Amino acid sequence: MNEHFLNHILSEISVSGCEGPVQETIKSYMKDYADTIQEDEIGDVICILNPESSTKIMLSAHADEIGAIISNITEKGRLQVVNRGGIIPFTYPGQQVMILTKQGMVYGAVEARREFFDNKELTAKDFLIDIGAKTKEEALTQVSLGDAVALDTHIRPMMNGRFTARALDDRLGVFIIMEALRRAKEKGCTAGVYAASTVGEETTKNGAYWCSSRINPNLAVVVDVTYCSDYGDKETSEAGTVTLGGGPVLCNSPTVTQKLNRKMENCAANMQISIQTEAASGLTYTDGDKIHFTNQGIPIVLVSIPLRYMHTPAEVADKKDVEDCIELIAEFLCQY
Repeated sequence: MNEHFLNHILSEISVSGCEGPVQETIKSYMKDYADTIQEDEIGDVICILNPESSTKIMLSAHADEIGAIISNITEKGRLQVVNRGGIIPFTYPGQQVMILTKQGMVYGAVEARREFFDNKELTAKDFLIDIGAKTKEEALTQVSLGDAVALDTHIRPMMNGRFTARALDDRLGVFIIMEALRRAKEKGCTAGVYAASTVGEETTKNGAYWCSSRINPNLAVVVDVTYCSDYGDKETSEAGTVTLGGGPVLCNSPTVTQKLNRKMENCAANMQISIQTEAASGLTYTDGDKIHFTNQGIPIVLVSIPLRYMHTPAEVADKKDVEDCIELIAEFLCQY
């Protein structure tokens, strides 16, 4: 597993609508492995293997993360924001933040007062971000309306091959599909592979729709994260039991083609990879839902990465799950 590539992806800011830094990282790394790389008007990046093949398999994972966007600056130089995606507001007060500007990175802190934590209706509109500015005019010399704000977190190794970082959802998936393309190429894959690092999943899912509509694949493999049930008092009656380190997760959903699930299961058995299963009563709430309904209908299979503490500053994943997802998808691609 190329940890340098993974850490580079995870260290960037990619708040929904501002995914550029991660996409540049993808293009830089994949230029040595993809036959061609395409980028569309909204910032989706598609790395393509064997573009001459009549069989088109789309791999999809979203580059964007949850976060905030500067919406206003007060007369005292404090930044006000709106959320982009499903942030958990109580994880922000008292935290350091990074602000991606045209001039570079600006750092700040989200104001915290004890009464914040008594406000059960806390939302992003209550945040005031202190960047050290004394006036609105001074703040505007460093930041602009629309700049992306992300929590200033770190990538840290843990025991037993686990690691923690912000926004593993779903930049970890982007890493997996790009590595799966590279390994499928090494294994002699002859199918057309279209690995799409999509934008906007946390807000509109427009990236997945644009990519699938333009690729018009025969089928799609969607990679995203899913909730583990092995911490706290997680309810297992609806989705099932998913454990960290237990292997890739296949989804039993009306939008997932069961024939593709069976094919994934056979690949896992051939590779001696343990897999897990989760259930969905309807939509998967991933890019797969948009892809499924594009063109005349696209068969999809969803491969999920077990994740603890989703949408918090300290999501936790397992390196073995990541490696197994890469190997499973690469083997699947070589079956076509």
